[in-house]
Amino acid sequence: MKATTTAILLTSTTTAVSGFAFLPQNNNQVRSTTKLNGLFDGVKEAFSAPPSQLDSERETPIDRWMGWSVVSENAPTDSAVPSDFVDSMDEKNYVGVELTKPMGIVFEENDSEYGGIFVQSLKEGGVAAENGKLQPGDQLVAVGTKNVSGMDFDDALGAIIESEGDSTKLTLFRGTAKQFYGPTGPSKEWLSAFCEKGGASPQ
Repeated sequence: MKATTTAILLTSTTTAVSGFAFLPQNNNQVRSTTKLNGLFDGVKEAFSAPPSQLDSERETPIDRWMGWSVVSENAPTDSAVPSDFVDSMDEKNYVGVELTKPMGIVFEENDSEYGGIFVQSLKEGGVAAENGKLQPGDQLVAVGTKNVSGMDFDDALGAIIESEGDSTKLTLFRGTAKQFYGPTGPSKEWLSAFCEKGGASPQ
Protein backbone atom coordinates (compact mmCIF):
# COMPACT_ATOMS: atom_id res chain seq x y z
CA MET A 1 0.00 0.00 0.00
CA LYS A 2 2.76 2.39 0.76
CA ALA A 3 4.46 1.81 -2.61
CA THR A 4 1.21 2.37 -4.48
CA THR A 5 0.49 5.52 -2.55
CA THR A 6 3.98 6.83 -3.20
CA ALA A 7 3.65 6.16 -6.92
CA ILE A 8 0.39 8.06 -7.06
CA LEU A 9 1.84 11.02 -5.21
CA LEU A 10 4.89 11.15 -7.46
CA THR A 11 2.69 10.98 -10.53
CA SER A 12 0.52 13.79 -9.24
CA THR A 13 3.55 15.84 -8.36
CA THR A 14 5.11 15.25 -11.76
CA THR A 15 1.90 16.22 -13.54
CA ALA A 16 1.54 19.34 -11.44
CA VAL A 17 5.15 20.36 -12.05
CA SER A 18 4.85 19.70 -15.77
CA GLY A 19 1.69 21.72 -15.97
CA PHE A 20 3.21 24.59 -14.00
CA ALA A 21 6.35 24.63 -16.17
CA PHE A 22 4.37 24.57 -19.40
CA LEU A 23 1.88 27.36 -18.77
CA PRO A 24 4.31 30.20 -17.97
CA GLN A 25 6.25 29.39 -21.15
CA ASN A 26 3.15 30.03 -23.29
CA ASN A 27 2.30 33.19 -21.32
CA ASN A 28 5.79 34.60 -21.95
CA GLN A 29 5.42 33.98 -25.65
CA VAL A 30 2.06 35.72 -25.76
CA ARG A 31 3.32 38.69 -23.77
CA SER A 32 6.45 39.03 -25.92
CA THR A 33 4.45 38.91 -29.14
CA THR A 34 1.96 41.48 -27.85
CA LYS A 35 4.70 43.93 -26.87
CA LEU A 36 6.43 43.66 -30.26
CA ASN A 37 3.18 44.07 -32.13
CA GLY A 38 2.34 47.12 -30.08
CA LEU A 39 5.72 48.68 -30.82
CA PHE A 40 5.51 48.16 -34.57
CA ASP A 41 1.89 49.25 -34.67
CA GLY A 42 2.98 52.54 -33.15
CA VAL A 43 5.68 52.94 -35.80
CA LYS A 44 3.15 52.21 -38.53
CA GLU A 45 0.79 54.84 -37.16
CA ALA A 46 3.60 57.40 -36.93
CA PHE A 47 4.55 56.95 -40.57
CA SER A 48 1.02 56.67 -41.88
CA ALA A 49 -0.34 59.71 -39.99
CA PRO A 50 -0.89 62.86 -42.11
CA PRO A 51 1.52 65.77 -41.53
CA SER A 52 0.56 67.89 -38.55
CA GLN A 53 -0.96 71.27 -39.34
CA LEU A 54 -1.42 74.36 -37.27
CA ASP A 55 -4.95 75.47 -36.67
CA SER A 56 -6.01 77.86 -39.42
CA GLU A 57 -6.89 80.44 -36.76
CA ARG A 58 -3.18 80.68 -35.88
CA GLU A 59 -2.20 81.54 -39.44
CA THR A 60 -1.16 85.15 -39.80
CA PRO A 61 -0.76 87.43 -42.85
CA ILE A 62 3.02 87.13 -42.58
CA ASP A 63 2.73 83.32 -42.95
CA ARG A 64 0.86 83.65 -46.22
CA TRP A 65 2.93 86.61 -47.41
CA MET A 66 6.22 84.78 -46.90
CA GLY A 67 4.81 81.52 -48.24
CA TRP A 68 4.90 79.81 -44.83
CA SER A 69 1.45 78.30 -45.27
CA VAL A 70 0.34 76.34 -42.22
CA VAL A 71 -2.30 74.53 -44.29
CA SER A 72 -1.52 71.80 -46.80
CA GLU A 73 -1.61 72.95 -50.40
CA ASN A 74 -4.22 70.30 -51.12
CA ALA A 75 -6.39 71.25 -48.17
CA PRO A 76 -9.22 73.72 -48.75
CA THR A 77 -8.94 77.01 -46.91
CA ASP A 78 -11.23 79.96 -46.41
CA SER A 79 -8.52 82.22 -44.98
CA ALA A 80 -7.40 85.25 -46.97
CA VAL A 81 -5.07 88.18 -46.53
CA PRO A 82 -6.90 90.94 -44.62
CA SER A 83 -8.16 93.78 -46.77
CA ASP A 84 -5.98 96.27 -44.87
CA PHE A 85 -2.73 94.34 -45.41
CA VAL A 86 0.06 96.49 -46.85
CA ASP A 87 3.33 94.95 -48.00
CA SER A 88 5.94 96.92 -46.05
CA MET A 89 8.78 95.46 -48.12
CA ASP A 90 7.42 96.76 -51.41
CA GLU A 91 8.86 100.14 -52.41
CA LYS A 92 5.56 100.97 -54.09
CA ASN A 93 4.09 101.53 -50.63
CA TYR A 94 6.55 104.31 -49.82
CA VAL A 95 6.42 107.96 -50.78
CA GLY A 96 9.45 110.14 -51.42
CA VAL A 97 9.33 113.94 -51.31
CA GLU A 98 11.90 116.69 -51.40
CA LEU A 99 10.72 119.78 -49.57
CA THR A 100 12.11 123.11 -48.44
CA LYS A 101 11.82 124.27 -44.83
CA PRO A 102 9.51 125.17 -43.23
CA MET A 103 7.64 122.22 -44.69
CA GLY A 104 4.25 122.87 -43.16
CA ILE A 105 3.91 119.34 -41.75
CA VAL A 106 2.44 118.64 -38.33
CA PHE A 107 3.98 115.43 -37.02
CA GLU A 108 2.69 113.37 -34.12
CA GLU A 109 4.29 110.53 -32.19
CA ASN A 110 2.87 107.01 -32.45
CA ASP A 111 1.82 105.11 -29.37
CA SER A 112 4.73 103.94 -27.23
CA GLU A 113 4.05 100.38 -28.43
CA TYR A 114 5.48 101.32 -31.82
CA GLY A 115 7.48 104.55 -31.58
CA GLY A 116 8.29 106.75 -34.54
CA ILE A 117 6.27 109.68 -35.86
CA PHE A 118 3.62 110.15 -38.52
CA VAL A 119 1.98 112.98 -40.43
CA GLN A 120 -0.87 114.28 -38.30
CA SER A 121 -1.88 117.02 -40.74
CA LEU A 122 -0.61 119.38 -43.42
CA LYS A 123 -0.81 123.12 -42.97
CA GLU A 124 -3.01 124.74 -45.55
CA GLY A 125 -0.90 126.62 -48.08
CA GLY A 126 2.29 125.04 -46.77
CA VAL A 127 5.05 123.53 -48.88
CA ALA A 128 3.95 119.92 -48.21
CA ALA A 129 0.30 120.67 -48.94
CA GLU A 130 1.25 122.37 -52.19
CA ASN A 131 3.44 119.40 -53.12
CA GLY A 132 0.37 117.17 -52.82
CA LYS A 133 2.11 113.83 -52.26
CA LEU A 134 1.84 113.40 -48.50
CA GLN A 135 -1.25 112.33 -46.62
CA PRO A 136 -2.20 112.35 -42.94
CA GLY A 137 -1.21 109.01 -41.44
CA ASP A 138 1.99 108.56 -43.47
CA GLN A 139 4.79 107.11 -41.30
CA LEU A 140 8.14 108.94 -41.43
CA VAL A 141 10.84 106.37 -42.21
CA ALA A 142 13.93 108.23 -43.42
CA VAL A 143 15.40 111.72 -43.64
CA GLY A 144 17.82 111.64 -46.53
CA THR A 145 19.64 108.34 -45.99
CA LYS A 146 19.12 108.32 -42.22
CA ASN A 147 16.70 105.74 -40.86
CA VAL A 148 14.50 107.52 -38.29
CA SER A 149 11.85 104.81 -37.92
CA GLY A 150 11.04 104.04 -34.29
CA MET A 151 12.75 107.19 -32.98
CA ASP A 152 11.01 109.37 -30.42
CA PHE A 153 9.47 112.68 -31.50
CA ASP A 154 12.43 114.95 -30.69
CA ASP A 155 15.08 112.76 -32.35
CA ALA A 156 13.06 112.15 -35.51
CA LEU A 157 12.13 115.80 -35.89
CA GLY A 158 15.69 116.80 -35.04
CA ALA A 159 16.94 114.86 -38.07
CA ILE A 160 14.79 117.12 -40.29
CA ILE A 161 15.84 120.31 -38.54
CA GLU A 162 19.53 119.43 -38.72
CA SER A 163 19.43 118.43 -42.39
CA GLU A 164 21.50 120.70 -44.60
CA GLY A 165 20.78 122.11 -48.02
CA ASP A 166 17.97 124.08 -49.57
CA SER A 167 15.65 121.09 -49.50
CA THR A 168 15.33 117.90 -47.47
CA LYS A 169 14.34 114.49 -48.78
CA LEU A 170 11.83 112.50 -46.75
CA THR A 171 10.69 108.92 -47.18
CA LEU A 172 7.36 107.89 -45.67
CA PHE A 173 5.44 104.62 -45.48
CA ARG A 174 1.90 104.80 -46.78
CA GLY A 175 0.22 102.81 -44.01
CA THR A 176 -0.45 102.58 -40.29
CA ALA A 177 2.00 102.17 -37.43
CA LYS A 178 0.82 98.58 -36.91
CA GLN A 179 1.38 97.73 -40.57
CA PHE A 180 4.91 99.11 -40.42
CA TYR A 181 6.04 98.27 -36.87
CA GLY A 182 3.87 95.18 -36.34
CA PRO A 183 4.53 91.54 -37.30
CA THR A 184 4.18 92.26 -41.04
CA GLY A 185 6.67 95.13 -40.92
CA PRO A 186 9.89 95.15 -42.97
CA SER A 187 12.96 93.23 -41.85
CA LYS A 188 15.81 95.27 -40.39
CA GLU A 189 18.09 94.21 -43.23
CA TRP A 190 15.65 95.29 -45.93
CA LEU A 191 14.87 98.60 -44.24
CA SER A 192 18.54 99.39 -43.64
CA ALA A 193 19.41 98.76 -47.29
CA PHE A 194 16.38 100.76 -48.42
CA CYS A 195 17.35 103.82 -46.34
CA GLU A 196 21.04 103.64 -47.28
CA LYS A 197 20.19 103.94 -50.93
CA GLY A 198 18.08 107.04 -50.23
CA GLY A 199 14.64 105.53 -49.69
CA ALA A 200 11.83 106.21 -52.12
CA SER A 201 12.56 108.44 -55.07
CA PRO A 202 10.63 111.74 -55.23
CA GLN A 203 8.18 111.76 -58.10
